[in-house]
Amino acid sequence: MAKARGETIWTALDRKATAIAEFTMRQYRTRISTWVVLGVGFLSISVVLLFYIDAMNTEIEAIDNDGDSFDSDGDGYVDGQEFKLGTDMFDEFSHPGLFNPPIEPEPASMYINEDDYDWDYSDARSVSTGYDDDGDCLESQLLESQKDTNNDGIACNILIVFNSLTGEYEIFADSGVDEDPDEDRYGKEAQHRAFVLAIGKLGFVFLLSIFIPLFLATGLIRDEMTSGTMHYMTAKPIARGEIFLYRMLGYLGIVWPYMLVMCLLMAIISGLLGPGDQFFRFADLGVWFSVLIAALLATLVYGMLFCFLGVLWKYGIILALPIAAWELGMALLSMSVPESTFLRMSVVGWSMSIIDSGALLVWPDMDMFTQAGSWAGGSNDGNSFFSFETESLPGHGALEWAQSDLGLGMGPYPTIIVSMIILLAQAAFFWFIGQLVFKSKEIE
Repeated sequence: MAKARGETIWTALDRKATAIAEFTMRQYRTRISTWVVLGVGFLSISVVLLFYIDAMNTEIEAIDNDGDSFDSDGDGYVDGQEFKLGTDMFDEFSHPGLFNPPIEPEPASMYINEDDYDWDYSDARSVSTGYDDDGDCLESQLLESQKDTNNDGIACNILIVFNSLTGEYEIFADSGVDEDPDEDRYGKEAQHRAFVLAIGKLGFVFLLSIFIPLFLATGLIRDEMTSGTMHYMTAKPIARGEIFLYRMLGYLGIVWPYMLVMCLLMAIISGLLGPGDQFFRFADLGVWFSVLIAALLATLVYGMLFCFLGVLWKYGIILALPIAAWELGMALLSMSVPESTFLRMSVVGWSMSIIDSGALLVWPDMDMFTQAGSWAGGSNDGNSFFSFETESLPGHGALEWAQSDLGLGMGPYPTIIVSMIILLAQAAFFWFIGQLVFKSKEIE
């Protein structure tokens, strides 16, 4: 008997929830404003996507970062070839053409992008090395002791050490090891990662997750109260708290599939067009999944919050605008100071922690890869023969801005779990106070 009674209660709850949720979804589908809001969101994301597609199809010019393709003495032999063969690169009467037999000059193109980054990222938080790909150290006339000027016991390599005190990587190169990275390869990868992180954080978590609830959730209860149709719902044996919750289910029934489709579309396009030899970047799906989870939770929390504001005041959207401005400030702050305590007082801060954690799981070399882009050739300790002053590599600035360290002082998995729990708690809190206010309101 108790079982049958329990089944009857849950069946009744299910019927009420389904009826109100379906009614809400039918209302959304028949309103032009709904499709305008969703269409504007789609167009906004599409515009950024067009810039990404253009960047992935534009070749980045190769630059000689270490300067060994130059012919300093004008003898027809580039500096890199003279360095390897032991002639004086600054004396026009000393060159490999005087050897017996004479050696032909090598084209300058052989010394551009010839020493690309090949660091081992398996231990991305401690020490990693890059090797002399082009042989200008290994094949040079230097003494063995001169080939290990960074004193790590390995000849002709680059030592990258993570300094826990400064939180940055320090680079020490052996003489002659002048990493001359491929600008196109690094730039495309950096731009790709920057796009995924930026569109996930600012596009999905901030723009869509605030813009859509602002227009779809604020009037979720208020519009029914002012139009008088709420009388039909409250006339049934349904508590107002349940009405608030079931209306939100209808709202999520429209917004969550929209977010899923948008995220899936971005993942497919970026996975196909992203750099690399593979047909599709399957690993990146992990980052997009974290973007999706963050966006779903953000739309839930913002939906509860804005719906509560709509019940609180007839012009609740006016109350929502300062909150949107605050969240924008927190979104920008999270890109530069992820450890700031102010972020803990926002929805967007917790949501972006999920994305940063997902990115760290998929791209464990993120910090080192970003640091590599700031060091385009030469050596920061003066050991390199071809020390050359250059700007950072293409895409480095965008990636440095888009990526952030985890701000909670925990690993990626604990950060994701804690962030999800906090967001769900925020949603529950806004529902609780929202339904309390709703119970005290008179329906016009």
